[in-house]
Amino acid sequence: MKNKIIQSTALFFAALFFLNSCNSKKEETVTAEIEPKTATFLLAKEKLTTELRLPAELTGFQQVDLYAKVSSFVKTLKVDIGSEVKKGQLLIVLEAPEISSQLAAAESRLKSMEAIYATSKSTYNRLYETSKVEGTISKNDLEMASGKKNSDYAQYQAAIAAHKEVSIMRGYLEIRAPFDGIVAARNVNLGTFVGPAGKGSDLPLLTIQQQDKLRLAVSIPELYTGYLHQGDEMSFNVKSLPDTFKAKIQRMSGALDLKLRSERVEMDVHNTKGNLLPGMVAEVLLPLNAKDSTFVAPKSAVVNSAEGTFVIKILNHKATRINVKKGREIDDKIEIFGDLNPNDKLIKIASEEIKEGDVVNE
Repeated sequence: MKNKIIQSTALFFAALFFLNSCNSKKEETVTAEIEPKTATFLLAKEKLTTELRLPAELTGFQQVDLYAKVSSFVKTLKVDIGSEVKKGQLLIVLEAPEISSQLAAAESRLKSMEAIYATSKSTYNRLYETSKVEGTISKNDLEMASGKKNSDYAQYQAAIAAHKEVSIMRGYLEIRAPFDGIVAARNVNLGTFVGPAGKGSDLPLLTIQQQDKLRLAVSIPELYTGYLHQGDEMSFNVKSLPDTFKAKIQRMSGALDLKLRSERVEMDVHNTKGNLLPGMVAEVLLPLNAKDSTFVAPKSAVVNSAEGTFVIKILNHKATRINVKKGREIDDKIEIFGDLNPNDKLIKIASEEIKEGDVVNE
């Protein structure tokens, strides 16, 4: 009987110990599930090389709209759309009868004033020579002759200026090419009335473009302006041609457009084959090469919140928020700038739920 009691007691304690062991293991499992290890990484610097595709526009290297300076009619039209012209070549002759009348009147007045001035000058010279003999010519007469000569000379110079002005106006009746190029547009016909005001001035007479050399203009967003420099080579293509073209940056505006917040960049394109046309829309592939290495982190490590943009650094097993600025993004990587150092331990998948000072299980 006594042995049975001892056996029963032993079995009871053995069962109690087994149950306690199971409960302890369950608690450890639950604790392990509640506090999993946090994924981290060591911060390092990399050089990111990216490419940016932007729309751009091709324009003639030089382009000018030609208008009429004086009210007139088109008398002769020597070119048409597509005509190749050379600098100084006569393109249009205009007719304005009143200009011819004004020129004839100016020439007549010029000759008249020239004769008057020659007479007064001759009279003064004779009086001056005679006045060298005392008592022959009074001082007052000599001064009056000198004044008459100077007055006639002023009138003569005014006539020269008036004649020159009308001659210049008459020169405006001949429209000449300001540079070598191609006539891209023509808006007049023979007999069309043109002028500096009124309906005849709505459209230009001709549009001349230099097409053997083109400008390729592209607007670079503010975020990427620091990666481009004068002389950088880029490639571009247009929809109508399968070829890929090359060009180098020649001019940078050095300022941002107030509306687009972008910098205008221009490249020169030598269009020797003539297959590129002004007005074409191109797609430019711009290489964005960083000068120096920068800190690069997974996008999941950067938190965007109402409090700002930050990463979470682990220091002495505690979370510390570090404010950062974002740079370029490539695939799942992103440039970050802030109070960071190489080999800083950062949380790989960060969130707003991790507060400042929280203990992190690494």
